[in-house]
Amino acid sequence: MISPTLPAELKAALDGKLQGLSRTDAAQRSQKISTTYRAGGSSATIKSEADALAYALARMPATYAAVAASLSALTEIAPDFAPETLLDVGAGPGTASWAAAEAFSSLQDFTLLDANATLSRLALELARDSTRLANCRYLPGDAATNLAEVSQADLVVASYVIGELGESDQRKLAETMWAKARHALVVIEPGTPAGYDRILALRQQLIALGAFVAAPCPHEKPCPLVAPDWCHFNQRLPRSQAHRQIKGAEVPFEDERFIYVALTRTPPAARAARVLAPPDVGKAEITAKLCGTEGVELAKVPRRDKAGYASARRWRWGDAILSES
Repeated sequence: MISPTLPAELKAALDGKLQGLSRTDAAQRSQKISTTYRAGGSSATIKSEADALAYALARMPATYAAVAASLSALTEIAPDFAPETLLDVGAGPGTASWAAAEAFSSLQDFTLLDANATLSRLALELARDSTRLANCRYLPGDAATNLAEVSQADLVVASYVIGELGESDQRKLAETMWAKARHALVVIEPGTPAGYDRILALRQQLIALGAFVAAPCPHEKPCPLVAPDWCHFNQRLPRSQAHRQIKGAEVPFEDERFIYVALTRTPPAARAARVLAPPDVGKAEITAKLCGTEGVELAKVPRRDKAGYASARRWRWGDAILSES
């Protein structure tokens, strides 16, 4: 699994942008953008270089962590997958492309698509001195309408994008992204009930078109969870001093909750059960909520099973733990 923290080159590029920046102004801009997003807004509210930088400083670390975890899950189930081309849909400041570059050393060609020209300029500036992303292409255009003109890629990634669209546009985008994915599509959304519902709808739609689920599900069956329960995961990441200042936070870490689905053209060679919640580690046994090929179960590993107990102590929320046929 790749690190949830930003790569050194990206940190350096952001630090360079911090020179002379008013942290107070950036914090105010970040808060305004966040409020707009929570109210159902979009990146269209980011109109200036200062807005784009405030957004990147506040959101890139958490978004990167979620995308990194999602791509790591795909690499774990499909270790031989070695994409050479990437299409980053709704790329914003390029967060998912940076994560993909870390996850897949095989990537050589990066195409980023976003309608926000301000964010695209920032993405290109951040990538300028990167050893991997320096020659990335940023295509202007709205994901819902312009994606059809873009070439296919081995891997297509869309992070925190579909929630900005209406239901009909979500279905259209899902179908078009799948058509552009030569081998795999990974979609990440906020780990809320609404984000889960969007991922479920996209998952069902694309399975009907022939997609296989590599992660997090070990099957293509309907999700076995029953409301008010919903599938989501958590990634903890450290906050830098600048990150804390921009977000007005005192806690030195942040928990990003997210939901994702990784879809492939060919069925996974192996299936793995998924840990759906933090395991309960007791003196007598470890209890973990798992999603397996036959549905959700509570796995109990007794302490007297020394090898099994030692293994289960390493289980973490979101882990793939058991190979199943």
